Amino acid sequence: MNIKPLADRVLVKPAAAEEKTASGIIIPDSAKEKPLRGEILAIGNGTKDEEMVVKVGDTVLYGKYAGTELELDGEKYLIMRQSDILAII
Repeated sequence: MNIKPLADRVLVKPAAAEEKTASGIIIPDSAKEKPLRGEILAIGNGTKDEEMVVKVGDTVLYGKYAGTELELDGEKYLIMRQSDILAII
């Protein structure tokens, strides 16, 4: 990975969106909800006022509009502040 987040930011790979419902109905791309969980791939060093609580490999929940989307080598990622993370699963 060539991306190293700065300060209290983290790089998250969002989980794949659900393809089917529990009853087997296939969900079209236009109706899929944005996933609200993902895996931490890289973290910054933190700031003097806030140390990093999350670590690489953690699965986290984050807010619906959290972070900035970026695409690298065909993969989609989010970069966000640690404070945008709601919970560690």
